[in-house]
Amino acid sequence: MNIQIEIDAASGFCFGVTTAISKAEEELARSHNLYCLGDIVHNGMEVERLRRMGLQTIDHDQFSKLQNVKVLLRAHGEPPETYETARRNHIEIIDATCPVVLQLQKRIKREHEAKGDAQIVIFGKPGHAEVLGLVGQTAGQAIVLDQPEDASHLDFSRDIRLFSQTTKPLSQFKEIEQYIMQHIQPPATFRCFDTICRQVSGRQPRLLEFAARHDAILFVCGKKSSNGSVLFQACRSVNPHSFFVESPEGIDFAWFQGVQTLGICGATSTPKWLMEQCRRAILEA
Repeated sequence: MNIQIEIDAASGFCFGVTTAISKAEEELARSHNLYCLGDIVHNGMEVERLRRMGLQTIDHDQFSKLQNVKVLLRAHGEPPETYETARRNHIEIIDATCPVVLQLQKRIKREHEAKGDAQIVIFGKPGHAEVLGLVGQTAGQAIVLDQPEDASHLDFSRDIRLFSQTTKPLSQFKEIEQYIMQHIQPPATFRCFDTICRQVSGRQPRLLEFAARHDAILFVCGKKSSNGSVLFQACRSVNPHSFFVESPEGIDFAWFQGVQTLGICGATSTPKWLMEQCRRAILEA
């Protein structure tokens, strides 16, 4: 196919994911066998690559039954109960929790313990691995807001401490902050902690510029990635000829009839090698 293709230089693994995968590869090079609690990254192709190297993905139920093994904790982080289970079962933890997430966990725990009667509010996706780890710092008492409009259900006569999952949109977080400021009822107090990762949030403005300058966009990402879903919608908002695929097999070459320039990009969970595979598949079509 005669088409000019540019791969977005800013797309691909964030620092936390890169570190987690490096730790997994280092351990697998030594032992050829390692457990990982949950998918190491929300990308099926990368998970499969590491599985072939010996990485076994397990859930929490399987984790609780293991003893005397090594288990990697991915970048998303885990609640305190996971570490307690590991201690009890003599499991050696290889902790790849992202430093940004780890710092956020500590801040939430500190606020919860210092102000036990305050509402600890987390803007995040319910059930997301990172959010479960954050809620765990409050013994399950934190309130999770999925959308800005959910803020209307808070008790504004009580103190509120607002945090965010690290990968949520900054604009929506600010929307929640403004709403709470307008509705808090003194003497109740409100404090806001902007805990969104700028390496992630800063990608959206750059991606909008990237998507706008191409005839079409191929967004490569796993369906489980919440960050990917947000970034793909951003691409489509400025370029309606944006297409989502998980792998080269999902490409419909008819999408690019008449297209002169194509941009390939992805989420913080998308490996560079996968975007490169998609580029080759199109050029060879």
